[in-house]
Amino acid sequence: MKRIVIGMAAAMSLFATGAMAADLAARPYVKAPPMVAAAYNWTGFYIGGNIGYSWGRSRDDSTLTTPAGAVLFASSDRANMDGVIGGGQIGYNWQVQNWVWGLEADIQGSDQKGSRAFTCPTGVCTPPFGVIAVFPGPAVPVTLDQKLDWFGTVRGRVGILATPTVLFYGTGGLAYGEVKTTETIGAAAAVFSNSDVRVGYTVGAGVEGVISGNWTAKLEYLWMDLGRTRGSFTTAIGALGGGVLTSNYSSRITDNILRVGVNYKFGGPVVAKY
Repeated sequence: MKRIVIGMAAAMSLFATGAMAADLAARPYVKAPPMVAAAYNWTGFYIGGNIGYSWGRSRDDSTLTTPAGAVLFASSDRANMDGVIGGGQIGYNWQVQNWVWGLEADIQGSDQKGSRAFTCPTGVCTPPFGVIAVFPGPAVPVTLDQKLDWFGTVRGRVGILATPTVLFYGTGGLAYGEVKTTETIGAAAAVFSNSDVRVGYTVGAGVEGVISGNWTAKLEYLWMDLGRTRGSFTTAIGALGGGVLTSNYSSRITDNILRVGVNYKFGGPVVAKY
């Protein structure tokens, strides 16, 4: 009897093992789910701030004239207008595959300023066109100080992705800014000032990359041309017998801007990519 029970148990064990093996063999093979990669989505609004340094230039042509309009003296020179800049920007990007298109506007405060001086010599002043005008009196010193108080740009951007999170781009568009000119004329130090909002253009390039989540950082260079700012100041000069002397200036303002910035993009930072 004992042998019969042991034999039945062994048979049942073999049957169960075979059934489990058959069941496993009958199940279809299921492929593991594909890996899901994450790619940064550049499309959307962003806002940020920046700081940098600017190497500006003022290329100035100035003249001193009599009340009748006769040119007594002419001077042409340039002055550096360097300084720290800082401000904020806002924009929108559209991503199409590896291309990113965008619009950006920024406003900057500026510490850029420069100065130049010239002197109409005693007795005779010679304009550049060769006409000699007699100036019966002492030398007249003139100092021209200029400052770019603030400026802004409205630009288009187009770039290509080197990687999903690194963008190289070119940019260009409208530029505008306020140039303040202060001029000191004569030994009596008559001081005059004028502010002029100029409109010009800007072009440049930069690189921007994701640093964490919705945050990006950028390095950007811009060339800016605000065109010419002009003005004239009139002062009494005793050496002219109580007459007046008019100083006229015409300065072309250009700028080399290098700045770093950070942006925060609204919306999700990534999209699924299979």
